Amino acid sequence: MSAESVHSSAILFETGQVENLSGTAPTGPDNVVRSQWIDDAQRRWSALRVLVVALCFLLNALDGMDIVIMSYIAPVLSDDWALSPESLGVIFSASLAGMVLGCLFVAPLADRYGRRPTILWMLALITMCMMASGLATSLAQLVAARFVIGIGIGAILASMAALAAEFAPPHQRTLAVAVVNAGYPLGAVLTGLISVVLLPLHGWQAMLIGSSLLSLVALILASIFLPESLEFLLRRQPRQALRRANAVLDRLGEKRIRTLPTITEDHVDHSWRAVFARGRAASTVCLWIGVFMAFMTLYFAISWITKLATQAGLPLGSAIYVGTIFNLGAFFGTVAMGRIAQSLGLQRVAPVFLVLAAVLLVVFGAVSMPLTWVLATSFALGMAVYGGFNAFYALAAELYPAAIRGTGIGWAMGIGRFGAAGGPLLGGMMIGQGATLSVIMGVFAVPLLVAAVMASMVRRR
Repeated sequence: MSAESVHSSAILFETGQVENLSGTAPTGPDNVVRSQWIDDAQRRWSALRVLVVALCFLLNALDGMDIVIMSYIAPVLSDDWALSPESLGVIFSASLAGMVLGCLFVAPLADRYGRRPTILWMLALITMCMMASGLATSLAQLVAARFVIGIGIGAILASMAALAAEFAPPHQRTLAVAVVNAGYPLGAVLTGLISVVLLPLHGWQAMLIGSSLLSLVALILASIFLPESLEFLLRRQPRQALRRANAVLDRLGEKRIRTLPTITEDHVDHSWRAVFARGRAASTVCLWIGVFMAFMTLYFAISWITKLATQAGLPLGSAIYVGTIFNLGAFFGTVAMGRIAQSLGLQRVAPVFLVLAAVLLVVFGAVSMPLTWVLATSFALGMAVYGGFNAFYALAAELYPAAIRGTGIGWAMGIGRFGAAGGPLLGGMMIGQGATLSVIMGVFAVPLLVAAVMASMVRRR
């Protein structure tokens, strides 16, 4: 093996646990070369690494807009179409149910065919269906469009987390994934601020059509600037892998390679069974349970917080601000979680965020407060809920090696989205049955406590 071939193999190895393509630890002189490459090259941020994380952040912000926009337009849509809380719950859950299919069955394609094509095709699908949802004239049409949007978003979220993890310096992988995930609530914040101004003037249809145009712009930018994962190119070696890998290396400012590394495995299992292999079974089960529980409460809050605020007596504009400040807190909470976890570890930080979120949820529902304190509590709740939840993305990125990272993240989030789909439905039924705000919030605090326990039990082997 030439020195340059060794150099290319080094790109594949991850910090803390250097592996070759067969999954065994390399020994001998090659290991020294690989370790030196990781220390000297992979630990640095470069323009391309920053660009990839920034693009994934932007796409995640648009995904946040596409999902959370329904909670902002729900009061107007409900009045316009005379919808019951149960019907609104179906609309909220349609996209979340689609995300289950996207995570389980589309996201694993990123490990087989690449991160870039998966992201681009799904982004095109989202763009078309966002336009269709803005033009819908019936509940069935809107639910169908939202369901397909969910499929695309479910696939993209897992692919972006994997791509950000693979381009970030290894010791800052948790922070990179956290920054990307922070785009989701920031998109929701901007959507809320825009909704306060434009929703009363132009109606809910214009809001959905406008979001489709923004998705189209993002699709154009991603098709021009978003590269394929270097780890994917060297592990899977698709057509023209050498040329494409060298193009990425050029953009990274690294030395070109003459040959592709030798793949010692005849076949890599990309099915869901692979996530249980090599001692990962217990952590995978804990990850799935934790994500399910966290998703249940998170998407209940995302979907219903604006509507609950109006039912509590706040005018629509103030209620939208409550939802907006919740998502603003989510942005800061996600970034803070990533920064703190770099020093203290995800298994310690995530449970603290989740327990704090459970406490704040109970306070939000049980304590009567003036608007200023309602907004402050909503901000803190967003920080804690989102910070704790998004830790699961980073936990999954750490738990699974690059060869199955898209599959591992996709399946964890897919299983979890059963909770995401059920949360808004359960909330709608409780609201429709006349449950008090304190009872509703107390019920949804329990899954957060379960998620905290599960997060502490996820261990990278």
